[in-house]
Amino acid sequence: MDLEAVRTFVAVAEAGQFQKAATDLSITQQAVSKRIATLERTLGVRLFTRAPRGAELTIDGQAFLPHARELLRVAERAGASVRPGRRPLRVDVIASRVAPSALMRGFHQAHPEIDLDVVMLFDVETAVGAIRSGAIDASFRAVAMPGHPLPEDVESVRVLDEPHQLLTGPAHALAGARSVTVAQLTGHRIWMPGIAPGTEWAAYYDDLVAEFRLTIEATGPNFGSDALLDTVADTPALATLTTARTRLVWPAGHGLRRIPVTDPTPVYPHSLLWHRDNPHPALAALRAHLAATTAGQDAAGTWAPGWVTPR
Repeated sequence: MDLEAVRTFVAVAEAGQFQKAATDLSITQQAVSKRIATLERTLGVRLFTRAPRGAELTIDGQAFLPHARELLRVAERAGASVRPGRRPLRVDVIASRVAPSALMRGFHQAHPEIDLDVVMLFDVETAVGAIRSGAIDASFRAVAMPGHPLPEDVESVRVLDEPHQLLTGPAHALAGARSVTVAQLTGHRIWMPGIAPGTEWAAYYDDLVAEFRLTIEATGPNFGSDALLDTVADTPALATLTTARTRLVWPAGHGLRRIPVTDPTPVYPHSLLWHRDNPHPALAALRAHLAATTAGQDAAGTWAPGWVTPR
């Protein structure tokens, strides 16, 4: 159904005259007549009768009027829902306990007036597809994987280099260390069942292993962080790697240790991705916030794969 014809019908019904409706709509009386005739053909009924005082609604016109007004209200709400600045900014943070989620919480605290819709997508390919389709406005990712450059219409900027920590149980050989060098990790079993083949984080840890000859095992089913912490706490021969801003909570009896890794410090490189033509005004506010709150990071003494997006 032609919404302009419906809008014209409501204008005539409220004005009571074709000429007055034409003036209100800034169109000619002939255009008003054509729109009404088209609508009547679509509905298969007459909506107006000519009267000495102008145009009067027929019984069918009276029945259609409240529905026509509702159609226009629905159309306005539909347009407003996608109008720049009227819908929430939709951002992918990968998971709820990792650094991007904390960055978005900080943004929300700084800009409570901006509506947010936080989602959690799986890998960079899924995220890029959602950015290009308009399903999301932005995503936090380590980009780009070797052999998988970003499309030309997707922009990115490095926003955070997050240092790694070794997580051990109380009986692990390195549990008493205040910090450990990357070289000290050689020969120790590092268990990370959450590494999924083909993802950007799998590519990151593949490079970390190749660079420093570490032993990272991704064997066994991934039952989540709670099961991982239970196993590490109870198994002196196992440790795992986590990142400094990853939120982990465990029972007091676990006695787990979070030990900074140094010399060099491996950092996980978080970048923000977005479509270059995305008009959402809150996207610029997010980028400005991230630039201000993560500025001044000292990259000296750190390591990240050569394929990630440079600063």
